[in-house]
Amino acid sequence: MTTPGFWDDPDSAQKVIDESNGLKGYVEKFEELEERLDNLEVSYELVKEENDKELFEDLNQEAISLRNEMNDFELQMLLSEPYDANNAILELHPGAGGTESQDWASMLLRMYQRWSETKKFKIETLDYLSGDEAGIKSVTLLIKGHNAYGNLKAEKGVHRLVRISPFDSSGRRHTSFVSCDVLPEMTDDVNIDLKTEDLKIDTYRASGAGGQHVNTTDSAVRITHVPTNVIVTCQSERSQIKNREHAMKMLKAKLYQLEIEKQQQELSDIRGEQKEIGWGSQIRSYIFHPYSMVKDHRTNLDVGNVQGVMDGDIDPFIDAYLRSQIN
Repeated sequence: MTTPGFWDDPDSAQKVIDESNGLKGYVEKFEELEERLDNLEVSYELVKEENDKELFEDLNQEAISLRNEMNDFELQMLLSEPYDANNAILELHPGAGGTESQDWASMLLRMYQRWSETKKFKIETLDYLSGDEAGIKSVTLLIKGHNAYGNLKAEKGVHRLVRISPFDSSGRRHTSFVSCDVLPEMTDDVNIDLKTEDLKIDTYRASGAGGQHVNTTDSAVRITHVPTNVIVTCQSERSQIKNREHAMKMLKAKLYQLEIEKQQQELSDIRGEQKEIGWGSQIRSYIFHPYSMVKDHRTNLDVGNVQGVMDGDIDPFIDAYLRSQIN
């Protein structure tokens, strides 16, 4: 960072700064935990000498708090897979069920927004399509922050809701599904071969609010990768050029994900594994009725505080899943 000409390329410079800040954060957190552990050991010796009940309670609470923070720190250190540290592209797509599923998608959108806010991650809406009556038909978010993808990759899959529908005048119980897809944002230095003849690029008028030019110019961009039929769209910027840059990064991420899934499938075939793919393979169920519980089917972790989960407290599920993958 002290090299002459460091700021000649602001984008590259910012990447170095982000990486540096991430590493500094690890070191500072480690030193903080180390200091707290030293203080705990001193307090422990003091409690043994004085046998003070109130001091013992304070020591116990601090020990529990430190243990939880050390577990979180350990997990963050274990996020060492390629692209774990990258920003995340998160997409939500409702399943069959019309308004009911679209409303469920909007609830999940709020959940991920709340979670991102608690992590102090920045959120950018790349694409948004409103539902006919309520909710959303689809949404694509760019969630910016260190280890955003490493954490959110635990959310990839189908999310199932069971509740009494507010849209059913008969008060019947409904089951809704929303697919959540999570990809790492690809940087410009990722080498993915994209041939011009394989790309179909369309521009169209952006929908929704977004400034005086959004609805008057063809600023939104849709890119189709013809060989794989992968389609990405972006309408977050007023500039067609900026939207095209975002869309190309999304396309690279999706093609990378396809290659990873292909490799995993080949390994599964070799091992003789069979995994169900589709709407029946939900990763998590959110039960609002007849009882309250959120259950992750991969780790069997269940949480009774449904409202807390919907307010963004999904760390226990992310933690359990990531540790199950490491072990």
